[in-house]
Amino acid sequence: MGAKSKKSREDVAERATAVLKTLRRAYPDAKIVLNHGSTWELLVAVILSAQCTDKMVNRVTEDLFRKYRTVSDYAAADTETFQAEIRPTGFFRNKTKSIIGAARMLLSDFGGEVPHTMQELLRLPGVARKTANIVLGNAFGVVEGVAVDTHVKRLSQRLGFSRESNPDKIERDLMVVFPPDSWFSLTYLLIEHGRRICTARRPACHECVLADLCPSAFTF
Repeated sequence: MGAKSKKSREDVAERATAVLKTLRRAYPDAKIVLNHGSTWELLVAVILSAQCTDKMVNRVTEDLFRKYRTVSDYAAADTETFQAEIRPTGFFRNKTKSIIGAARMLLSDFGGEVPHTMQELLRLPGVARKTANIVLGNAFGVVEGVAVDTHVKRLSQRLGFSRESNPDKIERDLMVVFPPDSWFSLTYLLIEHGRRICTARRPACHECVLADLCPSAFTF
């Protein structure tokens, strides 16, 4: 590694530390906002949240969780009925296939319980690393990486922490510059900032606490 490359990495690491400290001050209560009453309901909610707002997911799951009480209830759900029930979350056919398929796999392979390892979670239909990271961190206190949703992806690129577009590659980049003990909270700090300030269409750079640390500030 050349001296210039090493210096560049050190600069990014220092900026990451400053970003983390600033976001923690700005959003001390940042956390998951998907409503759930069990680990299985958390998994369902996260699957439903793909390309959908948490607010809409919570609206849909209010009735869904009331009707389907156990993993077995989901495994036995009528496909067309379930599609209609989750339709407002978008991509309802794929999500139905994933949720019912995951329920059936839990019953057949995991004794009806949501597994607590990354390797096992990734076997479930509809579960990639983002979903697995969220479930592991919130349900089991197991942190193996950074959950990269659309907000985390967007801010990681704008803040100059990753040039990648693939969520798994973005996650690896973030894991290099941020310390392991920050990975779990980092997701929710970036999500909160992405919702309030660094929005997709019109980031409010003039209100942003990270403006002095962001290479993309005021370029939109």
